[in-house]
Amino acid sequence: MHVWAIANQKGGVGKTTTAVCLAGLLKEQGHNVLMVDLDPHGSMTSYFKYDPDDIEVSTFDLFMHEGRVPDDLPSKIILNTTESGIDLFPASTSLATLERKVSSQGGMGLVISKALAKLWDQYQYVLIDTPPILGVLMINALAAAQRLLIPVQTEFLAVKGLERMTHTLGMVMQSTKKQLPFTILPTLFDRRTQASVHALKQIRDLYGEQVFRETIPVDTKFRDASEYAKFPSQMDPDSRGVRVYRHVLEELLKEAANAA
Repeated sequence: MHVWAIANQKGGVGKTTTAVCLAGLLKEQGHNVLMVDLDPHGSMTSYFKYDPDDIEVSTFDLFMHEGRVPDDLPSKIILNTTESGIDLFPASTSLATLERKVSSQGGMGLVISKALAKLWDQYQYVLIDTPPILGVLMINALAAAQRLLIPVQTEFLAVKGLERMTHTLGMVMQSTKKQLPFTILPTLFDRRTQASVHALKQIRDLYGEQVFRETIPVDTKFRDASEYAKFPSQMDPDSRGVRVYRHVLEELLKEAANAA
């Protein structure tokens, strides 16, 4: 099982789009995929037309057992998506109360890791969508992940958010003694605007080879796909955005093969 987290401490940068698009492309290659929604806003859950306000069993329930995960609970959480072979761990809005409920409890940083361990043979890939704040949910995602993707919108405020995210990542790696390789994905790039071009240059100047060589453009096909709860590669396999995500996936799979 390969576990990739998609994280940034700023919202609206394309985390959910990145997770959903990569999931669809992985399925094209014959892999079983589990998508994990850890964001209280439930964007990934809503993408597949589930209501985070009405989810009966969700990722929230994994945290209600004092750091343990009952053997049968993960399988009870799984929901189908619109594509066979891609499943969903949905989020519920109850996740917004989690910090208050478990902040005083120890051993809460490995809950997602323990849940995924019980599904190890069912999925080749797991993609975790995270909330845009540092807390127990993001810590769980980073602890479970073997690879981190950081989508960052090519605008000034998103660059500042990227600085916070990389600082957080450094603190987590130091405290856990775990190296977590990461790739920065410039998203929502519009070459017609000076602000977007300038922000991209700033990101590349600051982070160099950690930045993916291509940019993910503003692509209305992503919005069209979400409207119909489809994976972008199903909606339009040759759209500009999907083509770039294919290249992202090629690099990630090549890296995973070399590591193996």
